[in-house]
Amino acid sequence: MNALLWVIAVLLAVAFVAAGVMKIVQPKEKLIETGLGWVEGFSAGNVKLIGALDALAGLGLVLPALFDVAPVLVPLAAVGIVLLMIGAIVVHGRRGETPMVIANLVLLVLAAVVAWGRFGPYAF
Repeated sequence: MNALLWVIAVLLAVAFVAAGVMKIVQPKEKLIETGLGWVEGFSAGNVKLIGALDALAGLGLVLPALFDVAPVLVPLAAVGIVLLMIGAIVVHGRRGETPMVIANLVLLVLAAVVAWGRFGPYAF
């Protein structure tokens, strides 16, 4: 189970760091053009803040455990992703973007599994 938690955490980390960096470096207009229509409802600063939260949560899933520095941050980062996904589900749900809601639910469940495992029976 420990190996499975690592695999899930690394996959989530890659996805969230990539998504976060994209939101930080791309201008809002470019994000809209690439299919992230939800950014229309947010200021450019808020989009960058969401991107920073995504990237930091992704890094928090692996770096603390990898370097054995405050590994309790791993399940906390997973909880942060759960909270981010709840917000994303609300935004996409209001916009009627059902496929995105489903994707956010999958990410939420994966992050919840990491949080459960790292807070519980498979803590570092």
